[in-house]
Amino acid sequence: MGHFLSLFFFAFLQSFFLVNGNNDNLTHLPLVPINRDLYHSSVDLMEMINGLVHRHPDKLTMETIKSINKGYQAEISVVTYCRGRKDNDDSSKFRILLSFGQHGRELISTELAFRILSILSEEQFLPNVDSASLNSTLDKLVIKVVPMENLNGRKIVEAGDLCERRNGRGVDLNRNWSVDWGKKEKDYDPYEENPGTGPFSEPETQIMRKLAISFDPHVWVNVHSGMEALFMPYDHRNTTPDGVSSHQMKLLLEEVNRLHCQNRCMTGSGGGSVGYLAHGTATDYMYDIIRVPMAFTFEIYGDGAASSKDCFKMFNPTDLTTFNRVLNDWSAAFFTIFKLGPQQLGEVHSKVYVPNRDTEESIDEYLNGYLMQRSSRHGKKMEVLDVGLQEMRTYFRLFLLSSVLLLFMFCSRIAKSKSSRSVLPAMPL
Repeated sequence: MGHFLSLFFFAFLQSFFLVNGNNDNLTHLPLVPINRDLYHSSVDLMEMINGLVHRHPDKLTMETIKSINKGYQAEISVVTYCRGRKDNDDSSKFRILLSFGQHGRELISTELAFRILSILSEEQFLPNVDSASLNSTLDKLVIKVVPMENLNGRKIVEAGDLCERRNGRGVDLNRNWSVDWGKKEKDYDPYEENPGTGPFSEPETQIMRKLAISFDPHVWVNVHSGMEALFMPYDHRNTTPDGVSSHQMKLLLEEVNRLHCQNRCMTGSGGGSVGYLAHGTATDYMYDIIRVPMAFTFEIYGDGAASSKDCFKMFNPTDLTTFNRVLNDWSAAFFTIFKLGPQQLGEVHSKVYVPNRDTEESIDEYLNGYLMQRSSRHGKKMEVLDVGLQEMRTYFRLFLLSSVLLLFMFCSRIAKSKSSRSVLPAMPL
């Protein structure tokens, strides 16, 4: 009996340590590294895109815009697609602005940018698409593509910090825009959502704002990964806007979801669908301030089963089959937008100003939106002094404060003067 108990106790200990050992192994599973066979480095990707531009000067041009703020420098390359390059007046065509790689860890988004540019340059092709019909659609468009908005953050990821989403000095570029900037929810994570010292404190967002204002697009799409979703405004509220343009956006997203997501993609407002509100986002600024009629945020991939620490796996496909499926499905989705976007907005591509009835525009938003070079709806350039917005806001607030103090001192002096006159003793006659 004692021998039996000893064997039972030994077996129990062995199974206990085995189970705990397995749990420990599960806890410390190795993190998935960047698959260099599937993904280009940032340097290689930009070289490949530069090669496309040089091989197809009749369709593509590229410019690199640099900006610096307090010693921190950033640069953004912008590729413009326009067939023939004969018409330099972008105002006569339907204008689309696409941004990829705003968060450094989302490598798949920049690969999608390269795939779209390869199709536009006709070095790759969409299956089951009539080329004559496609070219007829593209003749009417000017498309600006930002393949990698957050180059500095991407380099940090490539150096080994696979969870980094912020820029080179720790600011989330999708919280650095002025609409509802700086508001923090209860679950605010400073590592993930640092909004910066003020709206547009970062060179990257300064560049993107000026690009959007000068280009004045009809469609904006900010491309991310982390889930499969088709979002429209608003991110900082759990509602969608009212009006015709909101209805047009919903119709377009429903069609894209049906054709390319098989209705599995989450749709609706970012704030109402994703489960949390985001403040200071690019898409809300594009819709509210730039007045882009169709402003979207697309989430093109997510592995919900991945550990929160296994960021490369969570945000990017890790096998060739899934990688190709994501690029094929979403590149086709964008060409559907290229076709249906102009149809939804009608033949007259004028952008109509729609006042925001929910909130009055603040002085910050006014300065951010209008005190710089912009293009009118007729394409006529208007030069306006580009001022230091942060400094102007500071001076304006100091002026208001000093005015209130002066008014208070003036009223106090009058009150004291009246009081002293009322208590003077009567003079003897």
